[in-house]
Amino acid sequence: MFKKIKEFFKKNILGIIIGGVIFGSLGVCAASYFPSNNVSYDNKTSGLKSTDVQGAIDELYSACKTPPIGGDGILEHVNIVTSGDGLYKDEYEDDRYFYKGTNPDNYITVNNEQGQWRILSIEADNTIKIVRSESITELNWDSSNSNNWERPSTLNTYLNETYYNNLNSTAKNQIVESTYYIGGVTHENNNMQDQINDEKSVTSKVKVALPTASEYLRANSNKKQCGTYRLNNDNYYNCKNTNWLYKNKYWWTLTAISGSSDRVCDISDNGSVEWGYAIGTGGMPIYPVVYLKSNIKFIAGSGTQQNPFILES
Repeated sequence: MFKKIKEFFKKNILGIIIGGVIFGSLGVCAASYFPSNNVSYDNKTSGLKSTDVQGAIDELYSACKTPPIGGDGILEHVNIVTSGDGLYKDEYEDDRYFYKGTNPDNYITVNNEQGQWRILSIEADNTIKIVRSESITELNWDSSNSNNWERPSTLNTYLNETYYNNLNSTAKNQIVESTYYIGGVTHENNNMQDQINDEKSVTSKVKVALPTASEYLRANSNKKQCGTYRLNNDNYYNCKNTNWLYKNKYWWTLTAISGSSDRVCDISDNGSVEWGYAIGTGGMPIYPVVYLKSNIKFIAGSGTQQNPFILES
């Protein structure tokens, strides 16, 4: 049935106009067409990619059946994908979305730093979790070699005092204090749901933190080879190529190793998840993570590094 409809559109359509009216979770799509022959269609003007009639129909049909996400229309123009680079619906936590892949279009300007932040996830409460794409400094996770974030650790103090206090007033107004998951995980866990549950077993309420180990793993679009701690480490030579959080250098995560008082998950220069001492060796790069308020709207940008999303002040 759908195949016949699409064939009919392909032969007769000149233009297709999609309108979305949202009532709660309900989406209504309307289309109009005008018969014509031997026509082409440039769908780039609508923010999509097709330059032929059939491609335009396919893309707009997909956009029509994909419900908008994000609070107050923030990301309603972003399609959900199931392969390659892009925004995915998370399979482990309800109503959460993750950017995955080698280099998805998830750059965003915050603190007047154009293209220096990227969207990590969109949360169930419509807050948006972002991570800085460049390191701000190199430090020990904790100078006393403790993996207790709430102690507070050296990084907790630095990020939520020194670093946060130096952000501009606009950025501070956009950032909201949130719950971060700091529970310890089993070394080389091979069950992602178990690892997420372990991380969520202990929480911390702060404004600035770091990515968790599971968030690093979930940024990978290659679930078959890289979907768990163990799998990622077994296949790191491939996994680093499909994970935009791979940095080609060592860096800290927020996640402690359970059963230990001094070990923390860090990401190695080959992409594997390791368990290093919190005191580190001369410090490691820091990539801050913050949550943006749910009522902030995106007003411009396509998400590329050259044309990042721009937020309403």
